[in-house]
Amino acid sequence: MHLYDVSITPLLRTLQNLKHILQQGELYAEQKKVAPEVVLDSRLAVDMYPLIKQVQLVSDMSKGAGARLAGLEIPQYADDETSFETLYVRIDKTVDFLAQIKPEQLEGAASKEVVLTIRKVDLTFTGLDYLEKWVMPNVYFHTTTAYNILRHLGVPLGKTDYLGQKR
Repeated sequence: MHLYDVSITPLLRTLQNLKHILQQGELYAEQKKVAPEVVLDSRLAVDMYPLIKQVQLVSDMSKGAGARLAGLEIPQYADDETSFETLYVRIDKTVDFLAQIKPEQLEGAASKEVVLTIRKVDLTFTGLDYLEKWVMPNVYFHTTTAYNILRHLGVPLGKTDYLGQKR
């Protein structure tokens, strides 16, 4: 199994599924005549990030992983999304960035050193550990939290919305 297959491929799928989940949330808000910002600013608990930030974090983790593993500059986004449409644009930009990465750009990345500075603390990983112990758990956590926020609001989502259709 190539690192590309366990990094870029599932990140792309997760981002596409997240966009679908958000589209279902937008449709639900329209049907129930709920202001979009009420949905986008919703959170599961007062000390958790709202839906918008959950999506931004999935994007950040995904583009950061692709860039670090491929030795590219990480695209910088302003975190200024305020609507479903602007979240879709952000997801699409992230998907477009990841889709440009070729498997050969990840050759040797599994053993490459990756250093993250989180709250002034350096975390050092190999590329594979970074992917398995940092990126994928965070991507899935924030995607699941976005799903759960919408589900909690009553959006009729199921497991296949999260997992996506077989492709």
